[in-house]
Amino acid sequence: MSSYCSLSLAALLFTLSLLPGSTSLPTSTTTIGATYSSGTAATYAMPPTPEKVAHAVAALGLRSLRLDSSDPTLVRAFLYSNTTLLLTIPNQMVPPLAANRSNALRWLYVHVVPFYPRTKISTISVGNDPLESSPDFSTFLLPAIRNLHLSLRDLGIRKISVSTTFSFISVITTPFPPSSAQFLEPALDTVVRPLLQFLRDTNSSFLVNLYPYNLYKIRSEIPIGFPLFQEHPFGFRDDLTTGVRYRNLFDMMVDAVISAMAVAGYENIPLIVTETGWPSFSTDPTEIDANPVYAELYLKGLLCHLRSGKGTPLRKEGVSETYIYELLDKQMRKGRNWGILYPNLTAKYKYIQFSGSYCRGFFDMLIMAVGQFLVFAFLHGNGSFSLL
Repeated sequence: MSSYCSLSLAALLFTLSLLPGSTSLPTSTTTIGATYSSGTAATYAMPPTPEKVAHAVAALGLRSLRLDSSDPTLVRAFLYSNTTLLLTIPNQMVPPLAANRSNALRWLYVHVVPFYPRTKISTISVGNDPLESSPDFSTFLLPAIRNLHLSLRDLGIRKISVSTTFSFISVITTPFPPSSAQFLEPALDTVVRPLLQFLRDTNSSFLVNLYPYNLYKIRSEIPIGFPLFQEHPFGFRDDLTTGVRYRNLFDMMVDAVISAMAVAGYENIPLIVTETGWPSFSTDPTEIDANPVYAELYLKGLLCHLRSGKGTPLRKEGVSETYIYELLDKQMRKGRNWGILYPNLTAKYKYIQFSGSYCRGFFDMLIMAVGQFLVFAFLHGNGSFSLL
């Protein structure tokens, strides 16, 4: 019974996905991009050339690309393109950059100076989640950021901002209610507050990796529809302190960061979500929520929400940029697949538009509802259905 019902619903889901959706909602100011890891034999069986990566990004209509390893050949591939790059300096480079400004200049002469401004570069992140992956580097972080900033000024470059990237789970005390969120100690006084002052002084952004999937996995009380942007009458959480009603986990997490910055004394720092996504596969058989149906629901819901122009309850202009993790699936023996493309650069999700003002209409919302029923029927195999 369960398999028959699953097949019938799968057919219905496919049929409905061919029907046109609505394009009536306005385009928001949020720039939508993706994250890409440089292709090596360790990450991809046949690493794509930088030119093919640049072509794939343009074909998807993505306006920005975040490079978590700023290979100069990749930066060169985006010469004269309409794609803006967010570059990342590896964590192991933080102490040398902090020790001597000449090291910062040397890095810029290799990764930025030969290409900028013919390649559009908006931001450089000094490290990626260094407080979690390299906690011993915390004392070096702000000196490294300052040295890079001053080196850019020495070169006459004033339109590239400098920051660092944090992980939501490793830096925020609690996601709910968002009004109670604060930055964790001792990082607040040693790193975060001095950084926020620097970001205010230089008109730069706070960068954060934000995964509703990861929070959903560790908080069993969160219903699956909440992180997947599934709107139904009981799919909300109220912050009793602010009187704000939240209908998705993404907004709740963003507002938790905004609240934490406000508590620290910095209310108006722009926010960039440097990584977010939902895995389409996991080698861990217990991670049944890492599947392509849920991943597509998350991406569709996220894109629709960002384009709605609604922002979040605490910040009406929303986040300035959001980067989907990640552009390509990696080859792996253990872990999760997050890519929006397969390693051969073919599309994983045929009915997601990453550019334009497309947003779901009646049929798309019906697809999302049917998709939730389908996954539970298929994964649990008991013939019963439940909206969580």
